[in-house]
Amino acid sequence: MRSVLLNGQTSYIGYSQILRSNTFHKMLCEQIERAEKKKSSLLEFFKLFLKNVDVVEVDRRYDVEALKQLLLALTDNPIETIDSSAYYSFPKLGNNKELLVKFVEDLFDSWRKKQRFIISQDEYTSDSCEKTYKELVLVKTNEDLKNLVLRMHREILLNISDVRLKVLRQLPTGAQVGLLADKPDFKDKARVEQAPWLYELNYVWSYIFEPPVIFYTRSNKRRGLFKVLDKPILEKIDIEDKENWLVFPIRVCLKTIYVVVNKEYFALAAGLGNLFEPASFEILENRKPDGIYILGIDKKYFENEEDYNGVVYKEDDGTYVGMVGDDPSIDYFGYMKKMILTIHNLLVIDEGRLPIHGALARIKLKNGKKANVMLIGDSGAGKSETIEALNRLEDEVSEINILIDDMGSLDIINDEGKVVGYGTETGAFVRLDDLQPSYAYDNMDRSIFMNPNQSNARVIIPYSNYTEIIRPTDIDYFLYANNYEEITDESEAIKFFDNADEALEVFSKGARMAKGTTAEKGLTTSYFANPFGAVQRREKHEKIAEKFMTTMMSFGVKVGELKTQLGRDGYEQKGPLMAARSLLKLIASQE
Repeated sequence: MRSVLLNGQTSYIGYSQILRSNTFHKMLCEQIERAEKKKSSLLEFFKLFLKNVDVVEVDRRYDVEALKQLLLALTDNPIETIDSSAYYSFPKLGNNKELLVKFVEDLFDSWRKKQRFIISQDEYTSDSCEKTYKELVLVKTNEDLKNLVLRMHREILLNISDVRLKVLRQLPTGAQVGLLADKPDFKDKARVEQAPWLYELNYVWSYIFEPPVIFYTRSNKRRGLFKVLDKPILEKIDIEDKENWLVFPIRVCLKTIYVVVNKEYFALAAGLGNLFEPASFEILENRKPDGIYILGIDKKYFENEEDYNGVVYKEDDGTYVGMVGDDPSIDYFGYMKKMILTIHNLLVIDEGRLPIHGALARIKLKNGKKANVMLIGDSGAGKSETIEALNRLEDEVSEINILIDDMGSLDIINDEGKVVGYGTETGAFVRLDDLQPSYAYDNMDRSIFMNPNQSNARVIIPYSNYTEIIRPTDIDYFLYANNYEEITDESEAIKFFDNADEALEVFSKGARMAKGTTAEKGLTTSYFANPFGAVQRREKHEKIAEKFMTTMMSFGVKVGELKTQLGRDGYEQKGPLMAARSLLKLIASQE
């Protein structure tokens, strides 16, 4: 049990609510199993409550109910009173205070290591004042829970030992994330007939974060490509344990995607609140989704069990359905984000537009010069790192507005024949290892951290608003982020192509030095630096890419290559900074 779901419609006022809950019962059993497996010193404590050695179930082998009663008694009585009372039948523990304290602290730490979510099923409202009121009610409920857990922990410790707590720490012990959920009133035209189970689930319409939000997931990299199969799947699926699932509806540019998530992956789903625009119930109730993504589904639904790493199906009506199976190896936010963007990109290709794996920034210098720069590249190419380096050059840079952080699309405005870009995300999912600490920690109260103690540590930071990212944006520079070639001078960082064929050769090859953000290592290639739909629809994509590249170059967009050197050892900081300075010189020299 990694994720704990708490009822946001309950008033948390008494210790017995916690100690007699099913969640607490499971935690005690887990604690005993952990002590048995490790043969830790706590096992000697639990043996005092051993009642039947001939059964397998922990809560039948040990007197778990007695452990609960002991803790409840310790909230009100010193251990000496409990030992001397004829009312209690617990083992005498006054001479084992250190072991008893260790039991309590281990249990408390176990609670704090859980991924904790408080969920309130509350009627959706589009009224901002009413929405804020409902959010504040859930905040208050969570605060009550936090205070109750802290108070219980302290009182139990004080009743075990007369040693005063010398340092009082207001540790985060409530839910890390609060969610308001409801069932939309779907019109018939908005229902997906092949998936009736979709309408028995609750849909999240508000996120509430209790910073710092830090999650430790079981994996920290994504592997392989998502398969794309042009055949339906929804009629074969049924979600049975519906109380363990939620739907997180989001807007990805102008597309609506239902993200259906198993509770064990709610930490990944929470990141959606920092990365995408939540879809309003007004949209859900009146139109079908463009895509559906089911994360954490039983592997039995895959034709080949090894495909649990990710498959996208296409329904007969054109709806794309992505599925990733329930497995520790997929417990990484890359599986959440990249499958969503793959669905988006497939929809874009079907419409004859060009999906882009890259970043778009509007850069304004203090001398008044400005430009919209799009950097193309796969994970670890140096896109975000170069933009972050630009932010550090504050003596020359007036303002940087990020319009696309990782994925977007290009369209041609028919009346003008001009290429414009659209974003998909309102936040950034970035690798901490290659960034200045200030990039994330300056916004720690708004960030979601994933595995900050590991290589490829990640952070999800909100940076823009939905209205801005879906506004069509002109492009001045369209540059491939080359992270593997060495340069000796900043003047070598940018190279422009003379024609579309030369540009397409570099962009199509998609070379980069893999930085360990996926299972790849070393110099690799990926068609158009976009393994999220482009490579799966390569024949169709090639025609679209040729059209857009020719159009851009004929309308004055400067197409080239920016050498970030991010993939070279020792250049993690220096390389993007050299690239940023070269970009500044280029913009400053514009007529």
